[in-house]
Amino acid sequence: MTRSILAALLLPLLIGCSFEERQRGEIEGTVVIPEMTSRKEIIQPEGVARLPVFSSAVRSGNLIFLSGAIGALPGVNPPQLVEGGVVPETHQTMENIIAVLDAAGATLLDLIKCTVFLADISDYAAVNEVYVQYFPSDPPARSAVAGSGLALGARVEIECIAAVP
Repeated sequence: MTRSILAALLLPLLIGCSFEERQRGEIEGTVVIPEMTSRKEIIQPEGVARLPVFSSAVRSGNLIFLSGAIGALPGVNPPQLVEGGVVPETHQTMENIIAVLDAAGATLLDLIKCTVFLADISDYAAVNEVYVQYFPSDPPARSAVAGSGLALGARVEIECIAAVP
């Protein structure tokens, strides 16, 4: 065991550089690990319905992580879904996403990944018809999954990640 500890301590000397030098990029061919100057900024726009257990979005560096948005009406407390089914819910969900992005200084063009959660997979086509109106070209990467138990009995929830300069 003593030999193992001694070998671990001497290894940086034997290979000619330290982990810290490699981490700082001082050794040719190494990866630089950037330091974060700020961990996160909470983004909670006015008028967007807020559920009590999470923030609408969090910015960390140049990434903005949006919590799952549903078709809740803005400014209504307690939160209430727009009426009319999955199509109006999807439109309102997208408008809520736009409001959060706007509060963060971003737009739909900054989205790089979205995940769509459906209460019923049979709503997939209807959600896509609305979704494509907001992304007529160059849409973000996307996944869609079906499950149960979306907040407030929603039929659609969309979670996104944006990258800003």
